[in-house]
Amino acid sequence: MSAGRYAPSPSGDLHVGNLRTALLAWIFARSSGRAFWMRVEDLDRERSRPEHEARQLADLSSLGLDWDGPVVRQSERGDLHAAAIEDLVERGLTFECFCTRREVQEAASAPHLPPGAYPGTCRDLTDAERRERRRERPPALRLRAEASRWQVEDVLHGTVEGGVDDLVLRRGDGVVAYNLAVVVDDASQGVDQVVRGDDLLDSAPRQAYLAHLLGHPAPTYAHVPLVLDAAGRRLAKRDGPVTWRDLSAAGLDPLALITDSLGWPRADPSELVGLVDPTDLPRAPWVFEPPAPA
Repeated sequence: MSAGRYAPSPSGDLHVGNLRTALLAWIFARSSGRAFWMRVEDLDRERSRPEHEARQLADLSSLGLDWDGPVVRQSERGDLHAAAIEDLVERGLTFECFCTRREVQEAASAPHLPPGAYPGTCRDLTDAERRERRRERPPALRLRAEASRWQVEDVLHGTVEGGVDDLVLRRGDGVVAYNLAVVVDDASQGVDQVVRGDDLLDSAPRQAYLAHLLGHPAPTYAHVPLVLDAAGRRLAKRDGPVTWRDLSAAGLDPLALITDSLGWPRADPSELVGLVDPTDLPRAPWVFEPPAPA
C-alpha cells in the first residue's frame, strides 16, 4: 500500500510550523489516496518523553488529522535497523570512524561535497590503527559511499542533486543514526511519499542513495517552505506563544492561521481534500509573528 507519513520527535510541544508541515503531509497523502502513518522518532532517549508524545498526538488530533493503524515508535524498530546495518557490513560497505563531531566540522571537506561533509579521515585506517583508536573511544559506523552525486525527484523543486558522503549509520554510543533509521522505517512501512520541511532538502539525495543500497525504491519528496520568525530564523518555541495551546489560549484559531498562510479556505482538513491542490502553495517561507503575551 502506498503511504505518506508524519514523523515528529517527542522532545516538546509542536509549534505552528510543525503543525503546518503535518497538515501538508496529511493533505498530500489523503489527496492522492494514500494511507497516512504516524511515526514517533524517539531515538534520542535523552530528549524524548512520553508526555511530549501524548501532547503532540493530541494537538495533531485537535488540528483535525487522523492516521491509519497504530502509532509506530522508532525506538521499537531496532531489529530492522540492526538487520540493515548488518547487511551493509557484510557487503563491505561500512567502516569504523573515530572522529568527533568537532573534528569533522573543522576538517576541510572535499569541494564536491556539501558543507560539513565527512572528509574521509578514518576511511582507510589499517587494522593496527583501528585497534589503537578503539582504546581512545568507541567507534561510530559510517557508510562507505561510492557515489559522489545522487538525484531525487521533488514535487515542488523538480530534480534535486546532492553530494553523498560517508554518512553515519550508527553513533559511537550505539544509537542508530537518523539517516539509516528513516530510510529503513519508510521502506518497511511502504512510505513512497515524504513531505517535510525544506531544511531537509540536502538530506534527500543521501537517503535515496542509502535506500538504493538497501534495495528499496526512493520515495517521492515534497520539501515544503519553512515557517520563520521575524528575524528570518526557523521558528522555534523560544519565539513566544507558537504552540497549539499557546495560540488557542490567546484566542486564535491555529488551523485558520495555517490555512490562511497557504491561501486555502478556512475549513477542516477533511473538507480540504479534493478542494485544494497541495502542490499549489506559496514557495516562500511563511514569516510568523506570535501574538504579544497577555
